[in-house]
Amino acid sequence: MLFPADVGLDLVKSKIKILTEFLDVYLKIANVHTVDFYTKDVWNQFVALPPETVISQLLCQQGETPVQEKMGVSVWDESQKLKDVAAYKRVTQDHSLPNLGVCTALDDLIQEMWGNKQKDVFLKPSTFMSSKKSHEVELMSEVIVSFAKYCSIQQVIDIGSGKGYLSSYLSMQYGLNVYGIDSSSTNTSGANERNRKLKRYWKVYQRQTKHQNQDNSAPENLKEEPTNNMEHFEEAKEQISHSGEQGNSPQSQSSHVQTPVTDTSLDSETSEKSNSVVSAQFVGSTDNEFDGTDNLLLEFLSTDAVEMSSLSRKKKDLDDIEKERRKTASLEAKAKQIKEANLYSPLTLHVTSTTELQDIISDIKDSMLVGLHTCGDLASDTLRIFVTKQELKVVCSVGCCYHLLSEEFELSGDHKECCHGLWGFPMSQYLRSSIWRCGRNARMSACLPLERVTFGQGLPSESLFYRAVLQVIIKEHFGNGKAYTALQRTKNKNVGKIYSKSSSFVDYIRKSVEKLGMDDSKMSDSLIQGYYDRYMPRMKELEAFNLLKVALSPCIEGLILLDRLCYLKEQANVAWSALVQLFDPLKSPRCYAVIGVKK
Repeated sequence: MLFPADVGLDLVKSKIKILTEFLDVYLKIANVHTVDFYTKDVWNQFVALPPETVISQLLCQQGETPVQEKMGVSVWDESQKLKDVAAYKRVTQDHSLPNLGVCTALDDLIQEMWGNKQKDVFLKPSTFMSSKKSHEVELMSEVIVSFAKYCSIQQVIDIGSGKGYLSSYLSMQYGLNVYGIDSSSTNTSGANERNRKLKRYWKVYQRQTKHQNQDNSAPENLKEEPTNNMEHFEEAKEQISHSGEQGNSPQSQSSHVQTPVTDTSLDSETSEKSNSVVSAQFVGSTDNEFDGTDNLLLEFLSTDAVEMSSLSRKKKDLDDIEKERRKTASLEAKAKQIKEANLYSPLTLHVTSTTELQDIISDIKDSMLVGLHTCGDLASDTLRIFVTKQELKVVCSVGCCYHLLSEEFELSGDHKECCHGLWGFPMSQYLRSSIWRCGRNARMSACLPLERVTFGQGLPSESLFYRAVLQVIIKEHFGNGKAYTALQRTKNKNVGKIYSKSSSFVDYIRKSVEKLGMDDSKMSDSLIQGYYDRYMPRMKELEAFNLLKVALSPCIEGLILLDRLCYLKEQANVAWSALVQLFDPLKSPRCYAVIGVKK
């Protein structure tokens, strides 16, 4: 196989062992719940330093040096409180995924598979996606098409496809037959509506660009401004850009559909293969390197809608223009021949590890299974489906929402009886054999964006502060009441997004208490404000402690991802597997893909 050198199973196991030994000591920081920060006096329980010292040293951008001391010797004092922030920062960096030596470089992967071949016309999706989504779709598409080309695969199944950004781009730009599966019928309908609007956009764009190119070659006194076309063009863009940037939300991916509905019916316009293409900016060559087929964009654009330098040449270069015209016409003819094989089909279904793909995709063939930010257990189920289904030859999965993973050793035996199916974590036999427990709070910490926080995009400290003080009020005023007892028993401490709807701290407390089903009539505004005044001087403690949790996030995420990689390497039918950083973590914090190829 022309893939980068495979990281061996023994090496992955050794790194998992290093991480679990490290986290056995440090996980106590990550498993603290912010809600209980003041009620359990967390700062004085775990830290022996002023919060200002912790904040300044953790946010310091100076170069780092390796930890000279053994783990746990200099970081904690005799009472196991944090005493050395610099050592804490260095040791967490040493145990973060980029420094463990198990990741495959994206550039190496692409270079190994593509070599120096020039890729086909690349369509920039930035016009109709957010910068984050555009960044993700571009890079993940390049990886997907590299494996599809190498393994001679034309069919892609996108699990948790959401609004269909990745699916439609793969279909339109690279001529792949893509099935996008999402549990939300709203997302499926949105994908169909987006296709309908995009076809209108491309028709307008074709007319407008053709008009412009004709004007460029016409005498000056015959040129006219394509005012109407441009107005329609901008109007179409406006409609598409407002069709929603909804990603693969937990609600859309984890919600169960009682009666799975297959939604493949497109309207009359969409059924004409009006796949979702999202920009009109082209770079690169017009020669398609993908599997001998040609870019489907040519089906939607006229010959002179493709930007070629020959269009601006003088009359004496007409022979070259004619060559380019005939070349483009030939590509267009070939593209029409494969039209029926390239289609984005949105489907509505709740997917689990036991889902039978043949039941929902009648013409399933050798395929690649992909998932961009699949939520919670869906990422784990994606890998299990890949391993068990013979027709799936490649998998590329980027997960998210680690806090929503089901964890095998987190719950007691009584609670386990209520759970069905396979656990989301751990997956590998190696980690399961150690009966290792992470905990929901730690998995939630794994979602914290270290790079963003480090470069100034801090956590929402005030809302977290409000919630922690609310817990003090609940304990002190409702601690002996039936409402508080029921709250503790059900662990229903979620007050939702009340902070964004509150005009002040007092307003926040009253709305939250009401939502939790408690009576706040005996609490005056001055009493509530008094709690704010009492704990406001300690807000820095909460901010500093959350930064300690952020520093641990790459270590916990690393363990979850290495467990998934280890699972693939344990499978006899998987020939090659890797962990690859696809995205810039500043743009997309959940940036790692687990990739596997079968024998």
